[in-house]
Amino acid sequence: MCSVILPGTQVWLWRNAGAWRGWEGAPYSTLVPSDEVTINYRHGLPVITLMLPTRSERCQFTVKPVVTTVGAFLQDVQREDKGVERAEVFATDGSKVSHATLMEILLMNDFKLVINNTEYSVSPPVKDKLNSEHATEMEDIKSLVHRLFVALHLEDHQIRKERELLQKVDHLKEELLPLEQMKARIINSADAKTSRLLWVGLALMSTQGGALAWLTWWVYSWDIMEPVTYFITYGTAMAFYAYFVLTKQDYIYPHAKDRQFLHYFYRKSKKQHFNVERYNKLKDDLAEAEESLRRLRQPLHLRLPIQEINDKD
Repeated sequence: MCSVILPGTQVWLWRNAGAWRGWEGAPYSTLVPSDEVTINYRHGLPVITLMLPTRSERCQFTVKPVVTTVGAFLQDVQREDKGVERAEVFATDGSKVSHATLMEILLMNDFKLVINNTEYSVSPPVKDKLNSEHATEMEDIKSLVHRLFVALHLEDHQIRKERELLQKVDHLKEELLPLEQMKARIINSADAKTSRLLWVGLALMSTQGGALAWLTWWVYSWDIMEPVTYFITYGTAMAFYAYFVLTKQDYIYPHAKDRQFLHYFYRKSKKQHFNVERYNKLKDDLAEAEESLRRLRQPLHLRLPIQEINDKD
């Protein structure tokens, strides 16, 4: 909200019974041009007076330079006059001033205020320089006010951040649900095929052992079958070596089983159009969001960086 000053109004003050009263008309008065932007300090706070384009009246905005940003001030102007479609601040060299800049920094130098298609050149008044001790006290007070502001708004920020993370986690879980169901079906199919392959291998080895025993004791003698078993053993060793050459891994039964399982899994995934990369990306995002949520719910002293704790010590 702002205080409205009608264009061309003269204001004078006098003291009566310990109170200040004001009337239109009279003895000492200052007539402020309606097309200028002025800045005055009242009770230590800057008061910016400007003309509202739609309402055609001057309006005063009292800002708190330590916590108020340029963006917040421009939003106050636009809220006061709905006809303000464009409100921006530029430095004297033409560069745009960021909305995150504090008003305290802005009021140190001249600047240009653009409202709709009108440009105002603003020259803030020069404040009296403080001595070094007073300046140090003021800086300490500003730092304290800033810390109090952050502390008072920390809980609201934490609640808002936690709500955003919970919504993100729920959204990721909804996207993952059909993929998890499809993945479970593919895993069951791949695991069944791998188990069947292992049982087939056991059956073939049993058949081979039984055939060699039958040929050794019932058909031929050991003298005849010994070279046969030697070449079978040598062929098996060659097969294991070929496996190492192709896979760069030793033929260890658990590793071979996992490799065959992955082969069946990816082949089944391709047939059912299961996007493994998208699934992994969603899982990583979900884990990251849950970790951020867990850290957010921790006590504040447990979330401080180590370097900050050392600085406080």
